Amino acid sequence: MKNLAYTMFVVMLFGISLLNAQTKNKEGDFSFDLELGLDFTSYFEEGAFDGQKQFYPGLFARPKFTYDWDKGKNNIIFEGFARWDVNGDSRTHWDVRELYYQYYNGNWEFNAGVKRIFWGKTEGVHLVDVINQIDFLEGIDGEEKLGQPMVQVSYTSDIGTFSAFALPYTRTLEFGNESGRLRPEKIPTDDQISFESGSEEWHPSFAVRWSHYIGDADVGMHYFYGNAREPLVVFDESGFGLEYPVVHQVGIDYQHIVESALFKLESVYRGGDFEDIFAITGGVEYTFGNVNGKGLDVGVLGEYVYDNRRELTFSSLDNDLFIASRLEFNNVAGTELLFGVFQDLSKSTKSIRLEYSQRLGGSFKIEVTGQGFLNVDNREFISQFQQDSFFEIGIIKYF
Repeated sequence: MKNLAYTMFVVMLFGISLLNAQTKNKEGDFSFDLELGLDFTSYFEEGAFDGQKQFYPGLFARPKFTYDWDKGKNNIIFEGFARWDVNGDSRTHWDVRELYYQYYNGNWEFNAGVKRIFWGKTEGVHLVDVINQIDFLEGIDGEEKLGQPMVQVSYTSDIGTFSAFALPYTRTLEFGNESGRLRPEKIPTDDQISFESGSEEWHPSFAVRWSHYIGDADVGMHYFYGNAREPLVVFDESGFGLEYPVVHQVGIDYQHIVESALFKLESVYRGGDFEDIFAITGGVEYTFGNVNGKGLDVGVLGEYVYDNRRELTFSSLDNDLFIASRLEFNNVAGTELLFGVFQDLSKSTKSIRLEYSQRLGGSFKIEVTGQGFLNVDNREFISQFQQDSFFEIGIIKYF
């Protein structure tokens, strides 16, 4: 029922957007792009739970279009995503990432529809990125986000950009089915997903944000009220379940460039009837430019993450150090490589991350991702994934 309600909401927005375009515009500019991909995910070990496999091929598509008129003041933007899991449908899903009407008028900007908003500065974890729900079926690192219905108003001035968000609907985490990997032992059903608010997913949420460039520093501050995007794990007579509390959150993100060094900081305080949360992450990234005389940039970065929930953190990052290196070859193929290690400073848990991408010719791209879970402490949420270390390779065709 939750997915049906969201689908109907998106269809309504699409109809309103087309009607608005037809009534206000006689001529406009239209662009369409399409990405088609094929990926293969291989897990190094047999699954911990029944029904899991070790090899998962998949097909995915990302259609995008924009339509603008009145010299770009009015725009309709759409981005979709669809995946078909060839092996068991464990990750088969679709989502409207973005479908919104946008209007510019001087320093003012107005957006209404489904949109993705990114806040954050650090690499290892994005504490302040609270608007959109994670697309858990596309990765546990939180980089892929579901579309979020919203109305957004922004004003840009000499003292920064001020934005306000009205968020009428909350998306929930999806874990796939029993044949999938990177899932909890028991997948919560709709009956085991609950909300603190009696309005459930329709409980209204609001957010305001200020951001500004001050010299070489980029700073942002926000306030958020509404259903948390990160659920609490609860255990009752029906077993494992998730509950979304109503929270107040304030946060800051900061980035400062000092020659070849990039200093980063994110911190949040979240209050509610269930618990009060304080979390902070920060560190530095230093880049050695053109180290081989042919354009290779080598970045080294270190970040620390603290969360006072300790083992109850959904990401299991509570007292962790993240060390990584980033290689940017600055070549025609746009070759990039990132390799990083998370080490818990109070437990044995360690995880590693590999990301690689490169264009092949003018219309193809290869992407490689690797994730390893090593010596995971059984008290942490990701202990359910300790047999799910994987290697994934994908080929994308651009049209």
